[in-house]
Amino acid sequence: MSITDETVEDLRKEKFYVIILAAIQFSHILDFVIMMPLGPNFMRVFNITTTQFSTLVSAYTFSAGIVGFLGALYADHFDRKKFLLFNFTGFIIGTAMCAMAQGFASLLIARIIAGAFGGVLNACVLSLIAELIPFKRRGMAMGVVMSAFSVASVVGIPIGLYLANIFDWHAAFIFICIVATVFWIASAIILPPVKVDHEPTSLVQNLKNFKKILVQPDYLISFSLTVILAFGVFGIVPFISPYMVKNVGLTEKDLPLIYLIGGTCTIISSRIIGKACDRIGSFKVFRFLAIISILPMLLITNAPALPIWGALIITSLFMVFVSGRFIPAMTLISGVVKPKERGTFMSLENSFRQLAAGASSQIAGILITTGVTGELVGYNRVGYIGIMTSVVAIFIALKVTKKVITTK
Repeated sequence: MSITDETVEDLRKEKFYVIILAAIQFSHILDFVIMMPLGPNFMRVFNITTTQFSTLVSAYTFSAGIVGFLGALYADHFDRKKFLLFNFTGFIIGTAMCAMAQGFASLLIARIIAGAFGGVLNACVLSLIAELIPFKRRGMAMGVVMSAFSVASVVGIPIGLYLANIFDWHAAFIFICIVATVFWIASAIILPPVKVDHEPTSLVQNLKNFKKILVQPDYLISFSLTVILAFGVFGIVPFISPYMVKNVGLTEKDLPLIYLIGGTCTIISSRIIGKACDRIGSFKVFRFLAIISILPMLLITNAPALPIWGALIITSLFMVFVSGRFIPAMTLISGVVKPKERGTFMSLENSFRQLAAGASSQIAGILITTGVTGELVGYNRVGYIGIMTSVVAIFIALKVTKKVITTK
């Protein structure tokens, strides 16, 4: 086989790996984001407050963050494929429990279990991307995997909401279980084993390695980038659907359009952003997105009553630019970590990010209240928090960029 043929074969395999990892990402992201458009449904059916709804949302992320710390102790001591399949199995079980839940309490418990495995699953996907895809093509690969959010919005959420409207909200989680099971089988067949380059160690040694990673300044700076992004955005995201229904004037049947159109836009933009990272540099792309994302954050959290086309423009701009920031951010931090510490690092990064998202959602549930006529009050406050964090993130990203340069 010639060098050219070997390169073509490697590229073909990389494409398959990226596709299946994006499919796995689609599964657990859909499970997380389906809670947002179902928000008005849950608040109506369960007769719960904004704080209780934010608890349902943050239960997943808090669980993912806490369990992620435990997973990080052993993430670099198992074959990465086996570790992924184990967590994928637990995630499917947790989602099945959501499908069988009969009330607020049982759904809350099920969300905690789904989050425990789903959060670690996200770290597994990012670790495998970093293991299987060279850095020079990793930006585009990360863009494809991160576009799973867009695909979930375009395909998964509308189907889930359609099934929920025909039957009830349980049907949305049944749908996710079926899809995830299909992708579990595909990942078991397609993904190659990825063994670590050292022998398993004791818990005491794992804790020492854990501490070693946690105290490294380069890693702490990298962690802080996605933490501040997550904190800024996840106070806004859970309440988009309730705000659109209660304040802007949309109906629950209009909600699939938000995710269909916005998701379609981000499918296109994610690929463009990923390629731009590889061509002109991840920091330049991040800086641009961080600045321009201020406008949609301001608009979506202060929107008055609008016709549906106006609401769709605002929500689509939000999805494209605000979520797009994570593509260059994740590409940057993946270039800082040492290969042998990648699994632990990604697990910790995911844990910090999930905890930040959960804290942000919970704080938003406190800041946002329900007015006398049923409208949401205080949504603009979380928008201002998101804007401030986007500005601060630019300076953090600059520091991370310097660490990538010194480690390459």
